[in-house]
Amino acid sequence: QIPMDAALALLRPLLADPSVLKVGQNLKYDMLVLRRYDVGIAPMDDTMLLSYVTEGGLHGHGMDELSKLHLDIQPIPFKEVAGSGKSQITFDQVPLDKATEYAAEDADLTLRLYQYLKPRLLAERKHTVYETLERPLVPVLVDMEQAGILVDRAELARLSADFAARIVVLEGEIHELAGETFNVNSPKQLGEILFDKMSIPGGKKTKTGAYGTGADVLEGLAAQGHELPVKVLEYRQLAKLKSTYTDSLQGQINGVTGRVHTSYAMAATSTGRLASTDPNLQNIPVRTEEGRRIRKAFIAAAGCKLLSADYSQIELRILAHIADIPALREAFHAGQDIHAMTAAQVFDIPMEGMDPMMRRRAKAINFGIIYGISAFGLANNLGIARGEAQAYINAYFERYPGIRDYMERTKESARELGYVETIYGRRIHMPGINDKNPARRGFHERAAINAPIQGSAADVIRRAMVAIPGALDAAGLGATMLLQVHDELIFDVPEAEVEATIVVVKRIMEGAAHLSIPLTVDAGVGGSWAEAH
Repeated sequence: QIPMDAALALLRPLLADPSVLKVGQNLKYDMLVLRRYDVGIAPMDDTMLLSYVTEGGLHGHGMDELSKLHLDIQPIPFKEVAGSGKSQITFDQVPLDKATEYAAEDADLTLRLYQYLKPRLLAERKHTVYETLERPLVPVLVDMEQAGILVDRAELARLSADFAARIVVLEGEIHELAGETFNVNSPKQLGEILFDKMSIPGGKKTKTGAYGTGADVLEGLAAQGHELPVKVLEYRQLAKLKSTYTDSLQGQINGVTGRVHTSYAMAATSTGRLASTDPNLQNIPVRTEEGRRIRKAFIAAAGCKLLSADYSQIELRILAHIADIPALREAFHAGQDIHAMTAAQVFDIPMEGMDPMMRRRAKAINFGIIYGISAFGLANNLGIARGEAQAYINAYFERYPGIRDYMERTKESARELGYVETIYGRRIHMPGINDKNPARRGFHERAAINAPIQGSAADVIRRAMVAIPGALDAAGLGATMLLQVHDELIFDVPEAEVEATIVVVKRIMEGAAHLSIPLTVDAGVGGSWAEAH
């Protein structure tokens, strides 16, 4: 093979040449790899993103799937070239003839997919979605993934040890309540303890013949006042946090940078939300004390602070905008506490001196409605009777009839068209909306109600992310955007520039959409993510 330096010297000017378009499939990955060798790629088009914009929600957007679907070609599987499992070799060890065939097919199929997908953008009027929300976000995410976030290994090790000790204590308490020792991690043994030995009613056997002991079952039993399921839920949560975060994050700290570099999947969700993998930093629980402690291990660089900028109630604001609900719009314009106002409206109580429990119930309804919650779901969330939950939902719709109208309108349109759209025109296909099975159809109807709201929120934050790096540069600020977690952006900011950075970030984020309701951003600053959030 030709020497690496010679290959890079030939490729570097071509890949950076502004007059030559580079087409790739999931090009963000290649850009990240090549950046280590000081190779930039621009301008570019991405077949994965072209597929995502035109056919989001219909199928996956990996090259093998797209080739089979659009070209009726089954590409050479990677394992055929490099092997699999323990016998897998790295690509530099693949014989040259095999590597050539594999790589050439890859390039050929990508070009053919591009020639098929790119003209559809204009034909299907998805050009703006691709050009403003997808393509310009690629280099932004490359920068973020390369930057990574600093993690305190010692803090994670402390947490792991603490969680391990608490898991042992919980296990002892569970055995004491059960009256015998058993494997808490065995759903079969747990089911036998709960429903046979302790004779708790409501046990249901699955196809395997063992009792179901999923989170929903245990939460139901816990709500009835049984102590053992409460302890098991706590045990499971700690075990999951320990294995998924405090243990595995230590292994995912890059030896050279001392940072964790997550990877953002742009085409993994149907709604336009980014997904985070290896490690997934979007699933750290935010409402629990343990989750907050894990966030304490994510820290600012020397001489910097972490800035967290978070959209306040963006999905409710978008619902009020899309469904055109005057009462909610006025409340947001007046800067009122939206959950307290909903409690006042639905439960007919004054806002002054309101019982926090009533506000919490209103909050559960406000957010539940966005997800098409049923009386059964709301009853479970609040630990109340189903009849009471249904009465709350009925009262909510009486106060805000526009929301029910929006829901019915959206379901009807989705049934007719087979898709819904965000306020920016992102199309989310709903192939199961007319399913004959009522449960599956109901699931897709709820998804159809939620998708334009969640998808529009995702589009708004994408717009902000595309605009922020240029705005920071123009202001001469040295902040680095590190993470995106749904409605929140995290930055490393030089200590002397914190106030100026907050002004720029808030201006861009709050101006990223022009709705009938103002967007507001809460900014927090600290030495760690826990302090900043």
